Amino acid sequence: MQSSEQAKPLPYNDPAHWDKMVAAYEAQSQPFTTLFADAAVATLPIDPSSRVIDVATGTGAAALAAARTGADVTAVDFSAGMVARVRAHGVANIEARQMDGQALDLPDAAFDAAVSVFGVMLFPDWRAGLCEMARVTRPGGSAAIAVWKSADGAAVHLLLSQIIRRLYPDNVTPMPCTGLAELADPGRLAAALIAAGFSDPAIVEVTHDFKLNVANPGDVDKLFEFMPHWSGLDADQSAAVARAFRAEIERRRVGDSFAIPSTALIATARRA
Repeated sequence: MQSSEQAKPLPYNDPAHWDKMVAAYEAQSQPFTTLFADAAVATLPIDPSSRVIDVATGTGAAALAAARTGADVTAVDFSAGMVARVRAHGVANIEARQMDGQALDLPDAAFDAAVSVFGVMLFPDWRAGLCEMARVTRPGGSAAIAVWKSADGAAVHLLLSQIIRRLYPDNVTPMPCTGLAELADPGRLAAALIAAGFSDPAIVEVTHDFKLNVANPGDVDKLFEFMPHWSGLDADQSAAVARAFRAEIERRRVGDSFAIPSTALIATARRA
């Protein structure tokens, strides 16, 4: 275990990191994030005549939801592995392209609607990401953006961070993505959308349970190394946090399933 002085930030902004995560993300996270992606896309007034862009598509949850309406969907991500996975879905009305969401290689006003589900919030320059979404959306078009209500994200990240804050509040490592904290506040999220070029933002909360399979405790422990706050603990502290996490599981598990309620903010807005 690294000390807080030795800890290195997780490579959220390295496409190669996400390339390696494709299979794990699709298996563990997509069934959960799809619930929020479906809710976000459902807010968009799109139909088979619409052109939609999904920014930071990941393995394609929002793109697939938009494609089911019949719309033509362009799904972009900076990870070649994620883009390849979206292409492998073989959906005729989805075009997947590798692209930096902070500098989209796309013309102005090319789309009727834009969506990003837990994507732009992770960008180093999330303001540029929002501005780019606005730039490529036609005037009068619409956007839907999902972010986590907590700066610590959701699911295992959220619960582990809560435990660390309770036990070692002085050892909480700053999150590597400033957008997580900034956009977790409804007022700041609305202001950011307006600053980017959108108008009339409306924000709702959506909560779903992340259902963690706890049949094999060793599999759960492997998740910890991907948590930013975990890297700020020494060996004794990490052992104490792991014990507290396992105790929480034993207290609330139902069979081999452990539910972690997680809340997102889904913002909709109109292109000014």
